[in-house]
Amino acid sequence: MTETPAILDCSPALIGPGRLILVVGPSGAGKDTLIGLARTACAGDDTIVFPRRVVTREASAFEDNEPISREAFRQARSQSEFAVDWEAHGHCYGLRRGIDDDIRAKRTVVANISRTVIDAMRSAYAYVVVVSVTAPPDVLAERLAGRARGSDGQLADRLGRAVDGIVTAPDVIISNVGSAESHAQELVRIIRGG
Repeated sequence: MTETPAILDCSPALIGPGRLILVVGPSGAGKDTLIGLARTACAGDDTIVFPRRVVTREASAFEDNEPISREAFRQARSQSEFAVDWEAHGHCYGLRRGIDDDIRAKRTVVANISRTVIDAMRSAYAYVVVVSVTAPPDVLAERLAGRARGSDGQLADRLGRAVDGIVTAPDVIISNVGSAESHAQELVRIIRGG
């Protein structure tokens, strides 16, 4: 399925002054694991926000999303309820517009997004940090097979997925092999601006 990013804020000024931390990478790299550990480490800090993605599939132990039907997603999109939305792996994804209010209130927003929307988000927000989480192909394959999530489609398709048209390089790369806790600490340092 073609991924089509959409940024729905047409204002000419960049949204700020808060920070937007975009966590990207291939399926199975461990993005949600690191985000979950970082969320726990940052609990109680109301200057850091971890919004739930809206996704047209059920939530799982591997992903804390807000499940929604395709029809409800289309309706929300038509009513400009998303700050950004995209399609990938046969599903629709979005971040609710509330992130804009958080960023305007000087908060740091941390979100797992598609690499296809990086450039659009850099064009809409004043301070964006892109964190790419990676892992070797054999590790990705093992992690994806361990999920056994039927709604993900074919394992080979997810592993072989190339993302064309990406022109923005990440600001930070985390090779998520070994201790997830140590890599989560690295992500927390980035979130806290260290």
